[in-house]
Amino acid sequence: MPHTKLFIPGPIEVSQKTFAAFCKPMIGHRSNDFKKLYASIQPQLQTLFGTKQPVFLSTSSAWGVMEGAIRNLVVKKVLNCMCGAFSDKWLDVSQRCGKQAEGLKVEWGQPILPEALDAKLATGEFDTVTLIHNETSTGVMSPLKELCAVVKKYPDVLLIVDSVSSFSAVPIPMDELGIDVLLTGSQKALAMPPGLAIFACSERAFERAATMKDRGYYFDFIEFKKNQADDMTPSTPSIAHIYALQSKLEDIFAEGIEARHARHAKLNALVADWVVRNGFEFFAPEGYRSKSLTCVKNNKEIDVAAMNARLKERYHAVIDGGYGKLKGKTFRISNMGDETEQTISELLGWLDDCLKG
Repeated sequence: MPHTKLFIPGPIEVSQKTFAAFCKPMIGHRSNDFKKLYASIQPQLQTLFGTKQPVFLSTSSAWGVMEGAIRNLVVKKVLNCMCGAFSDKWLDVSQRCGKQAEGLKVEWGQPILPEALDAKLATGEFDTVTLIHNETSTGVMSPLKELCAVVKKYPDVLLIVDSVSSFSAVPIPMDELGIDVLLTGSQKALAMPPGLAIFACSERAFERAATMKDRGYYFDFIEFKKNQADDMTPSTPSIAHIYALQSKLEDIFAEGIEARHARHAKLNALVADWVVRNGFEFFAPEGYRSKSLTCVKNNKEIDVAAMNARLKERYHAVIDGGYGKLKGKTFRISNMGDETEQTISELLGWLDDCLKG
């Protein structure tokens, strides 16, 4: 069977180079060879994260670290910023962890705005905020710099940011912005197989975590810090993922970080031009649209599933037919990871053909 190329917003296409790295022979995860591997990628990870703090590798989805951050940091009450399927889920996760939690909820398709966040934090009820920077379900990118500036006004409030579909696609300077936990996953903007979460914590986060008696073990930030000091992970890691990450970092730094950001912006603009040219509308408002994917409003009421089926049959490629309650009402096109002007232009040409029926 021919390979079906993924233009969905995660998991996305993985290059042959990355797959080859993923298939390297195993080494002992408590060996000096592993220590050298882990240590070798730290400087590049710190540069990408924009931090002087150690960067940790967790053999889990990003949700593992998202839940871990709640367990490590929330003492009083957490404010979960909610603007789509994934950010909405964080409220449920917080409550399942036994924490006092409240949602700052906006309509799907709208961003989290600084004024609304400021009003909530001014109550003094919260000591932690969760934010998904780039809400993959809706294609909304909330204004991170402005939101971070609001949180900085409240010294006792820690900020947890999920950047799974924006990390390395746009700049996210963790230390400069004052983010306390910045986390990402392997399967979206980093264009790796699913199964690895990558994160870093501020000193304030470590100080808070050290006071928590029920933070567990697998996602204990203090355990991560202690083990990382010896170039180790607390639990058995997926060594294949770390080899793949090493390969991906080689690619990112060979291209150049700024060039990578510019490429994502250019490819995103190509998709935006296609949306307008074909008479569709954007689900996210102007000024708050993702640079790594586009959520298209199905204002023309086409049969999205049928179009996608034609795309798969004719060209062995797929886009996403809309997430959750937006299924069929929207569709999503990813331009993240290793895509190029050629691959995105080719996809848009295929879509033109499939729109004709």
